[in-house]
Amino acid sequence: MRFSNKFVVVTGAAGGIGSAITRRFLSEGAKVCAVDNRTEALNQLVLDLGSPDALLAIEADVSSESNCKNLSTQVQQTWGAVDILINNAGKFPVTPFEDISYTEWREVCAINLDSPFLVTRSLLPLIKVSKTGRIINTSSGSIFAGTPDQCHYVTAKAGVIGSTRSLANALGQHNITVNAITPGITDTPPIIALFPAAVLDEQAKARAIKRRETADDLVGTVLFLASDDAAFITGQTINVDGGNNFV
Repeated sequence: MRFSNKFVVVTGAAGGIGSAITRRFLSEGAKVCAVDNRTEALNQLVLDLGSPDALLAIEADVSSESNCKNLSTQVQQTWGAVDILINNAGKFPVTPFEDISYTEWREVCAINLDSPFLVTRSLLPLIKVSKTGRIINTSSGSIFAGTPDQCHYVTAKAGVIGSTRSLANALGQHNITVNAITPGITDTPPIIALFPAAVLDEQAKARAIKRRETADDLVGTVLFLASDDAAFITGQTINVDGGNNFV
């Protein structure tokens, strides 16, 4: 129960990785605000978790400035503070570069790069209330591989690393740490629907640990970075992909 009485906000909480993070924080005593823009998925998450009193579910589009301001208002009225923010919302379409429209480019960048900025800026006054603030951003292992047909996604996720380092320097004076994780391709329902099984199996063969990655493989690193054990770690990126050699 190392997160007892801690207030945690998780964006993209109804997705495979987000739901695993939400579940684990709840199991370790935290109060969690689960944020997602998909009504049915968010309602299902609440049901799957047994509708615990420690769970606050808020439907919001975190790429919308007004939605993020409303999110901050609701969290302030409910809790008055935020100890841990997990910027996890993401979108990862596969589109050849020459077929990417500017509309699609902006949408992917808005969700993957703009949303951590908007959510963090909106919640920062509440994070400053905490004496041990933690911000953890989800980037992607694709930034190392330069994954083809996802130029917009890779560009946005690379930007997350730069913003993580800059924000760590900006917020250190408030005892707030800012770090990022870079997952490898992870077995979640959207990934399984998007990529053929043969592609996921090839990814597993390219790893030092030769199996497919699951959402639970990422949770331990996230909770470590959110814990007191990581109080002097900031501006860092931890790659969690089973040792992919990117060949």
